[in-house]
Amino acid sequence: MKKRKLPLGNRNIVGARVTEARAKRGMKQVDLLAKLQTAGVQMSIPALSLLEGQKRPVTDIELNALADILDVSVDWLMGRD
Repeated sequence: MKKRKLPLGNRNIVGARVTEARAKRGMKQVDLLAKLQTAGVQMSIPALSLLEGQKRPVTDIELNALADILDVSVDWLMGRD
């Protein structure tokens, strides 16, 4: 996995957790995007990169799909261990 070049933003609190869960499963961003599209959530590679970099907000639909795909709870994504 490449190192992030830019500092994290402050537009969401789930981005770092999405990156962590995706990396734990050995998924690349394109793999996650394919699963999101299968779930009916359209997102581009730049949009996912911005989401993971906490530079764009996350919709409730995206949050729910990410939790399902990454097999984690929405609470975990939100930082509520």
